[in-house]
Amino acid sequence: MLRIEHWIDGVGTAGVSTRTAPVFDPARGTVSAQVRLAEQADVDAAVAAATKAQTAWQQRSPLVRARVMFAMRELLNAHADELAAMISAEHGKVVADARGEVARGIEVVEFACGIPHLLKGEYSDGVATGVDAYSLRQPLGVVAGITPFNFPVMVPLWMHPIAIACGNAFVLKPSEQDPSTSLLIARLYQQAGLPDGVYNVVQGDRTAVEAVLDQPGIAAVSFVGSTPVARLVHQRASASGKRVQALGGAKNHAVVLPDADLDLAASEITGAAYGSAGQRCMAISVVVAVGASADGLVSRLASRAAAIRVGPGADPASEMGPLVNAAAADRVRGHLDRAGAQGATVVVDGRGGAVVGGESGFFVGPSLVDHVTLDADLYRQEVFGPVLAVVRVDTVDEAIELVNANPYGNGAAVFTASGAAARRFVREVSIGMVGVNVPIPVPMAFYSFGGWKDSLFGDTHVHGAEGVRFYTRAKAVTSRWPDDGVAHTGLHFPTAQ
Repeated sequence: MLRIEHWIDGVGTAGVSTRTAPVFDPARGTVSAQVRLAEQADVDAAVAAATKAQTAWQQRSPLVRARVMFAMRELLNAHADELAAMISAEHGKVVADARGEVARGIEVVEFACGIPHLLKGEYSDGVATGVDAYSLRQPLGVVAGITPFNFPVMVPLWMHPIAIACGNAFVLKPSEQDPSTSLLIARLYQQAGLPDGVYNVVQGDRTAVEAVLDQPGIAAVSFVGSTPVARLVHQRASASGKRVQALGGAKNHAVVLPDADLDLAASEITGAAYGSAGQRCMAISVVVAVGASADGLVSRLASRAAAIRVGPGADPASEMGPLVNAAAADRVRGHLDRAGAQGATVVVDGRGGAVVGGESGFFVGPSLVDHVTLDADLYRQEVFGPVLAVVRVDTVDEAIELVNANPYGNGAAVFTASGAAARRFVREVSIGMVGVNVPIPVPMAFYSFGGWKDSLFGDTHVHGAEGVRFYTRAKAVTSRWPDDGVAHTGLHFPTAQ
C-alpha cells in the first residue's frame, strides 16, 4: 500500500517514525494509503534543516525570493488539475470545488510576488542634526503551520508563500486525513528554485502538533482548526515563547431581510451551506429569517437543497461529495436526530438515500432544519456538515443582537435591497468578515482573513498585510555619521536638536 512520508531538506523520507494512520477514499469508504505519523525526532530534524537553510535564504534579495514565487505561481497553475484530483480523492469534495480551492490559494502566491514592495520600510531624513531614522522588517527565522483537512491546499497557501517570501523557512504539519498535496507542493517549490530545507513537511497527529508547539527552534505558529484546539494551541505555543495566530471555529449567519431578493438569497445561501458538504470554516450554517421573509425563503431553500446531486467527487455530475470520514458522517446524522427531538422541523432530511457508486462512502445529503431555537445543539455547536438551520426573528434589531450574542465571530452576511440596512449591519455586527449580498465573504489575498471572539486567538489575521507583519519583526535604526571629529555623547537623555 502507498506510504505517504515526510519532506525534510529537499527529499521524501520516512524519518524515524514507525507509526502510520489510514488515509481514506471518502466516496468509497476504503483505505487508499497509509501516512507516516511523525515523532519528536522527525520534527527536530525538520527544524534543524530549516534553521540551516534559513540563514542563507534570508540573505537573498527580496527580488530573488519574489522570482521563486513567480515561478511557483506558474507551476501551481500548470498542476492545478492534478492538485484538484488529489484533494477530491482524499477529502471528498467535488473536483470543481477543489479547483476553486487551488485558485484561491494561488492568489496568495501572487500577493507574495510583490514582497519587494511589501517589505519596504520607512525613512526620515534629519530627525536631529546629522541624524537620520529608518525602519525595516526582518524575518523571524523558522516558522510553522498546522493546517486542517478541509482545505489541504488553500489554507497552507495562506501561510507558507508569505512566510517564505519574507525570508523565513517553513515547517508544515498538514492534516493526516488528506496529506498528499503537501508533498506535491514541496516538489513544485523545488522546481521553482527554492533551496532545500526552506520548505519542510512533517506528517502526523497530536504527537507532531505538540512537538511543533514545544520546539524551541520555531519562532511562530499559524493554526487553523476548531475553537477548542485553537485555544490550546495558542496557550501552549505562547507559553513556549512563540508568536501565534490560531484561527478557530465558526457559526456563520446569513441574515435575510424582508426586502431581499429571495431567489438570489436562496441560491447564494444554498451554495454557501452545502458546498464541500458544509466542511468550510466560512460555510453558512444558520439562516436568520427576518419577519415576512421566512416562509418564502424556507420554501426556496428546501427546493434547492432537495435538487442537489450528491455523489463521488470525481464524478463530473456530482455537485456535493461525501464527508471526510465515517465519524464526521455519524456526527452530522446525530445532529439531525437531536434536532427533531429538540422541537425543530427537519424540512429536508439527508440521512436517507443511497449514492450510486458510493454505497459504502461517508455520505450525508443536504439537510434543512426550520424553527431552530437558540438553546438547541444544532445552533450552539459547530456542525461542520451539510446542515442548514433556520432561526426566525421579527426585526433586524433582533437579528443583529442574535449574531452578536453568538460566541463565534468568523463570518456573517446580510441579504437586503436597502443600502442603509446593509451599512448598519456592517457597522454593528461583531464579526471579522462581513458580506453584503455575498454569502461567503472570504477576502481576497491582498486583504486579511480572520474572525473575532472565539474564532481567533492571537491578534493577527492570515495573509495580506497582516500576514507580512506576522512573519516579520520591525527594527528601528537611528543613524549618524559625524564628520567633525567631535564626540557628541552626554549623560542627558538624547533629544532632537
